[in-house]
Amino acid sequence: MSIRFTTKARRGVVALTVAAGLALGVVGCGGGSDDDKKPKASTSTSKGGGSGPSTQEGQSDEPLAELRGQDGLLLKLTAAERDAGGFLTVNGELKNEGAKRITVPAVLRGNETEIIKHGRTLGGATLVDSKGKKRYYVLRDTDGRPLTTTDLGIIKPGETVPVFMQFPAPPTSTTEVSFQLPTFPSTTIEISG
Repeated sequence: MSIRFTTKARRGVVALTVAAGLALGVVGCGGGSDDDKKPKASTSTSKGGGSGPSTQEGQSDEPLAELRGQDGLLLKLTAAERDAGGFLTVNGELKNEGAKRITVPAVLRGNETEIIKHGRTLGGATLVDSKGKKRYYVLRDTDGRPLTTTDLGIIKPGETVPVFMQFPAPPTSTTEVSFQLPTFPSTTIEISG
């Protein structure tokens, strides 16, 4: 019993370390930019000047998509990159463009029991490969925690929070997928890598 508990605890610590490392990588690799460019594939356009997306290696200054949610939330998707390990990481920013503080809606985490118990996340995000006729859900670690930005709470007016979501990578022949997140319109994004 003790060995089983120790093994389970060790796996949890490793998974938490990996998730924290990914989150720090997303936050630490960016540098600000004040370009005011229009997005390529946008559901809606920004009405204000504000700062542009973080420029990360292999990324252009233009976002893949901008999605407007409820209460002034803006989700700007800046990259969707495959890696050699068979994962697809979608990076972006969640911004409060409203005049009031916003509590990130709980519905963004989805409705799966395993994900719900881990707080406010973007665990409800999915990718749809219409050519391959497959839907990809946010990955989870061995304890059921989604591999996405966690502990999303209150966002102040004008505040931007960097976010990421990690999915199984579609086949390399798939270059575009439909991104879906509850309360936001769906959009097509291009995969790099």
